[in-house]
Amino acid sequence: MRTPLTLDRRKQAPLHRQVYDELRRGILSGRFTPGDRLPSTRELATSLRVARATVATAYDQLVAEGYLDGQRGAGTFVCRELPEQPLQPPRPQEARTTESGVRLSAFVTRLGPRAPLPPTPAGSISLSSTNPDSALFPFPVWNRLVRQHLRRMSPGLHRYAPDGAGHGALREAVASYLGRSRAVQCRAEQVVVVNGSQQALDLCARVLIDPGDHVMVEEPGYPDARQLFTAAGARVRPVAVDADGLLVSAIPSSVRLAHVTPSHQYPSGVSMSLARRLELLAWARARRAVVIENDYDSEFRYGGAPLPSLQGLGDASRVVYVGTFSLAMFPGLRIGYLVLPPSLVEPFLRAKWSADRHTAQLEQAALADFIREGHLERHIRRMRRVYKRRREALLGALARHFGGRATVVGDAAGLHVVVRFDGPDMAARAARCGVGLVSTRSCYAEAAPANEFILRFSGVGERALTEAVRRLAGDP
Repeated sequence: MRTPLTLDRRKQAPLHRQVYDELRRGILSGRFTPGDRLPSTRELATSLRVARATVATAYDQLVAEGYLDGQRGAGTFVCRELPEQPLQPPRPQEARTTESGVRLSAFVTRLGPRAPLPPTPAGSISLSSTNPDSALFPFPVWNRLVRQHLRRMSPGLHRYAPDGAGHGALREAVASYLGRSRAVQCRAEQVVVVNGSQQALDLCARVLIDPGDHVMVEEPGYPDARQLFTAAGARVRPVAVDADGLLVSAIPSSVRLAHVTPSHQYPSGVSMSLARRLELLAWARARRAVVIENDYDSEFRYGGAPLPSLQGLGDASRVVYVGTFSLAMFPGLRIGYLVLPPSLVEPFLRAKWSADRHTAQLEQAALADFIREGHLERHIRRMRRVYKRRREALLGALARHFGGRATVVGDAAGLHVVVRFDGPDMAARAARCGVGLVSTRSCYAEAAPANEFILRFSGVGERALTEAVRRLAGDP
């Protein structure tokens, strides 16, 4: 199918938005009919003389809105059933202004719309929630520590922090904990406390990316990181992942920043092999590049101890290590951390101070005690046993009810599994039978596999997991 599109580089609208607008107008006007196959992102990018990521971003948005359907190995097609109430084609500049005519920045336009998870109806079982099981968290211990600091509230806890890097005792506790559990090589001075790992990634974008820079992400990979780097003006370059992790040899030579999840790749769940880790570090040294190691849930590994960090394997001057307490403890805490090479601490502190001065001090002080007194590691050991049983219950149910019609991808780690179903449209079946599922589609810059889903088990009991799989299979 020929896809005549016209881009005007003199317009203020970003190129990816122009591609999106042209395709969407073509679909709504009938120029592209349901079932039509679109060119691959590579073909269309070559034809339009734009970066491949520009076309991929437009395709991603159209897939998310229900206009396109990506089928792995087959291509990208116009959906046979378009949204029931499609919006009118956007007016010129609509994406860059609010209803009152206030002009929006290119940054927020490139961010695209938010995509929160839909609410779970009564009687449904959600396998889409990222929340850990907060009912098993030792809140009496946590509340006692918070009350202690409230009673002896020192002046330092209700004033501006000196430099925004974080509570000194927490930075010491994090450095010590990471050295024990993840073989991270750092001093407390290299730790910067942030409001969750997403702020850590936002600071990375502010400090390390200029518009037009080439940034590598995994394919498939963490969609929020890809979206953030795109909004920062980066040319995002997806690189494939196989059973050993990132294909380092496929990283384009123009890349100077890489985002990876080596200990438990998101979403596939594979772990990067030692050979690939060393290859990635050698690549970073040779290219004078920086690697962002996003270690979001490595505490939960069910076949042995957590893997050593990439940061601790060699030249840590090329690795920015990102971690969070949201999954190990509870998301409402909103405390994460960066471990930075010494040369990057001061630039990151400037960016942090500009963003929000500092993370809440009271919770930091309580968390420092929680770690120092051993409560964190005790809780993680307990939850590792709980989550292991839940994962086994989920896998057992899939084997009983689906057999060879469900393929589980990834290692025995983390709080989710990726499953590829062989059969009819599983999303529609899940909606009918009251099971909340989330597709991997948003994790792909290219076409996503059909019927591939992320099944999250951390917040669901073993019986409910078994029942959810039974419903999906349609068994009595």
